[in-house]
Amino acid sequence: MNSQHSHSPQHSGTAPTLVVFLPNWVGDVVMSTPALRSLRQHFAQARIIAVHRAYLAELLAGCPWFDGHIYSDHFWTTVRQLRRREVAWALLFPNSLRVALAAWLAGCQRRIGYRQDGRHWWLTDSLDWPARCGRRRLPFPTMLAYNQLVMHLGCPEPGVRMELFITPEQEQAAARIWRKQNWQSRRVVALHPGAAYGSAKCWPTDYFAELARRLAVSEDCAVLVLCGPKERLVAQEIVERAGHPLVYGLHREKVNLGLVKACLRRVALLVTTDSGPRHMAVAFDRPVVTLFGPTHIAWTETFHPRSLYLQQIVPCGPCQLRHCPRDHRCMRELTPDFVFEQACRWLQRWQATSATVEPVRLASSKDRLAA
Repeated sequence: MNSQHSHSPQHSGTAPTLVVFLPNWVGDVVMSTPALRSLRQHFAQARIIAVHRAYLAELLAGCPWFDGHIYSDHFWTTVRQLRRREVAWALLFPNSLRVALAAWLAGCQRRIGYRQDGRHWWLTDSLDWPARCGRRRLPFPTMLAYNQLVMHLGCPEPGVRMELFITPEQEQAAARIWRKQNWQSRRVVALHPGAAYGSAKCWPTDYFAELARRLAVSEDCAVLVLCGPKERLVAQEIVERAGHPLVYGLHREKVNLGLVKACLRRVALLVTTDSGPRHMAVAFDRPVVTLFGPTHIAWTETFHPRSLYLQQIVPCGPCQLRHCPRDHRCMRELTPDFVFEQACRWLQRWQATSATVEPVRLASSKDRLAA
C-alpha cells in the first residue's frame, strides 16, 4: 500500500480543496454518509467538493457537508472543472479505473482509494480491500469499507448511522400526497419493487400486488408503491392488480429521488428489494423488511436494529448475477404468504415508534431471518 504520512492537506491559500468522488448507486451513496459526516467534521476548514452523477442531486439536496458539487456524467468536462479548482486531495469511493484516471488527469495531488483492476498506478494511497482471498475480494460491508478510507486520512471512526436530509420543497411534495389520499391518520406501508442492479434482485410483480392487497384488506393500511422514472409501468401494474382503493402508486406523480426520500421519512414500514430506497429508509430510522435474492447480505449490511432480512437459501446462491439464467428460485420461493406474515410481525413490533421520526440509534441488529 502506498501511503502519505500527512493527515492534513498542504495547499497554498486559506482553504485547501478536497474532492470526494461519490458512488454511482443510490444505496452506496447513502452508505457513504457516515464517512462523509466524519470527513466534514475532521476537515472543518477545508473546501469539500462532491463529484457525482447528476441524478443524485435530489438525494443529496439539503446535505450541509459539501461546499460545492460537480456532476461527473461527462468525463472530460469533469476533469476540466477539477483542474480549475487546484485540488489538494481526492477521495475515491468508487472502485473504477475511470474515476482514478479522472483524479490523476485533473492533477489532484493526493488520490486515495482501493486498489483494483490495475488502478493503483493512478493512486498515491492505494489501500487493500479489507477482506480478500488472494486477488478475489470477499464480501465485506461497503459502509465499513468507506469508513476505512476516511480513517486512513486521520478521521475518527465514523460509526454506522446513515443520514439524509429533506428540503422544504421535498417535504411539501410528500405532504401533498398524504393530504390528497387522506392518509394523515392512517398507517402507510411503502413497497419498492425496483432494482437498478438487475432483474435478478426483483421480487415478482404479482407477488407485490398480492402483498399490497392483503396489507390493505387485512391490516387496513394504506400502501404506497414507490418507483423511479423507469419503473412507472411496474408500479402501475402492481396498483392495478392489487385492485384496492388504499393502494396508490408514485407513477401518478412527478417522481424523483427527493420525493421518494420525503415519502420514506413518513412511512410506518418499507418492504423492498435490496435497492437504494432500503438505505434511504434506514437513514430515517424507518422499519424495513428487505427481500434478498442473488446478493450476499454482507455487502450492503446496514447494522440497523429495525431492519429484517428475508433470504431463501438455495444451492445456487447468493450468485451476485444481475439476471438469473435459471428459475429465479431465490426470489420466487419467498412467497407472498411468508412475506406478508413477516411484514405484519415487523409492523406490529415497531408500531408504537414508527408513527414519528426518531433519531437513529447506534446498535447492531440481532433480529435477522433467513427463510
